[in-house]
Order: sequence, then structure tokens, then C-alpha cells
Amino acid sequence: MEDGMNKNDLINEIATSAGVTKKEAETALESMLENITKALNNGESITLVGFGSFSVTKRAAREGVNPQTKERINIPAKNVVKFKAGKMLSSTLN
Repeated sequence: MEDGMNKNDLINEIATSAGVTKKEAETALESMLENITKALNNGESITLVGFGSFSVTKRAAREGVNPQTKERINIPAKNVVKFKAGKMLSSTLN
């Protein structure tokens, strides 16, 4: 199995494909990630047509089991990020 792409690899790819410096690519990527995070924290969803959409969903509190001790534990409710791939992205993977 091939190793995944890390943030530095992505910055290099953006710089090459967009014809910008690595610093400019890094600034653009950081800005994009900050703005996605900010929107999600504000309860907004983000839709990138063809690529996919990010949204926040609430996961209810539930009871679980500690796998080491088999003891029942309470897992608190929390917000989780959900990503749904767009049609264009999905079609390129199959």
C-alpha cells in the first residue's frame, strides 16, 4: 500500500499545479483550512460543488464498553465533522 500525501506534499503539489511559490501555496491552504474550520465552528456547512461538502452533526451520548476491562462507560455527546463526497470526486475514484 502506498503512503498517503501529507500537508507538505500537498503544498508542493499546489505550488506546482498553480504556478505559485510554496509559500503562496502554503498561505492559500492555511487560509482555506482556517475558513472551513471557522464556518464549521459557526454551525455552517461548506459545499464545494463536485468535490464534496463538510458539515457538523451532533453525536448523541451513548453507553460503551472499555475493551480492556469490559467495564461499561458513558460516552458523552459531541459534535463531529461529516464529509460527503461529491459526484465528480466519487466518479474519479471508481
